[in-house]
Amino acid sequence: MSEQMGGSDIAELVQQMEQSEDDPRHCYALVKQRISEYRQMGQDIPDDLARMERSLMVECLQQSQGR
Repeated sequence: MSEQMGGSDIAELVQQMEQSEDDPRHCYALVKQRISEYRQMGQDIPDDLARMERSLMVECLQQSQGR
């Protein structure tokens, strides 16, 4: 997982996440979808994407616990 996402990849993903109206579950689903695409292509998951996934997972868990 040592690869970095390209600037356009990050910009596109962030734009999609901004349109989700601050719903971390939707953002998490978008990130998981992108990770799945990388896996299907047989590529390593970029570090930036892995960090986004972990961060959103924590945010979703906190939200589900009422924090």
